[in-house]
Amino acid sequence: MAETAKILNPKKKVIVPDKDARCPMADMLKLEDLIATKKRNLESEVVLYVNTHADAKAECDCVCTSANADKIVAAMDSKNIIFGPDENLAYYVTKRVAKNLMIVPPNGICPTHHGMSISDLFSAKQKSPKAIVVVHPECIPELQEAADEVASTAGILKYCKESNAKEFIIGTENGMLYRLEKEIPGKKFYPLSKTTICPNMKKNTLQKVLLALETEGPEITVPENIRIRAEKAIKKMLEISKKQGDVPKKQSEAPKKQW
Repeated sequence: MAETAKILNPKKKVIVPDKDARCPMADMLKLEDLIATKKRNLESEVVLYVNTHADAKAECDCVCTSANADKIVAAMDSKNIIFGPDENLAYYVTKRVAKNLMIVPPNGICPTHHGMSISDLFSAKQKSPKAIVVVHPECIPELQEAADEVASTAGILKYCKESNAKEFIIGTENGMLYRLEKEIPGKKFYPLSKTTICPNMKKNTLQKVLLALETEGPEITVPENIRIRAEKAIKKMLEISKKQGDVPKKQSEAPKKQW
């Protein structure tokens, strides 16, 4: 994400608290595998999750987020899309868009989200039977199907704000619960699994943030030849999103699933 900030703001200094706070899912997509897949499928367009490295973005036609992945894929001209690196997000997209997705890599996942299971959900539901279940599309398909709502981080916040429900089981990185409790007082939020913690995200400590501000480093740089190509893919996403606009989704007042 720091690379994305640099791609869009080449004249500004972008610093991070810890260079080792990398996304393991982004690391799963090897550049050589992506290029080889493109060569074997010349008529396919490439849509990559924003959680990818800059050199991968330079090889794609458009990027997407978990919030707009289905809309971006639907807006592409080709019926055949090379998509990655999250196979669970790909499942979410294929449920909503009539296009053929080839996943690169075929086993790309977010380890933190992928680790949540159906048994975790049933345990949480037994403790809080009235709670609505909201999960992130990086979760396994079985959890997506069992949940009352599947949404991005921003979508989870929006859904919980607008819902008439008072209790929610949240299936995403547990740090999100703090934000939900802070922004939506009066409602209760429970983790789908207490072990859903991203170790790399937690490397960005307050002490490291302070040090980064004091030293203005480590600094993130992106080679200009890569930055220019990656910027096109990011700007295409922004253009598509601007044309489509945001259509508010009507929220249900009661859980859709029967427990």
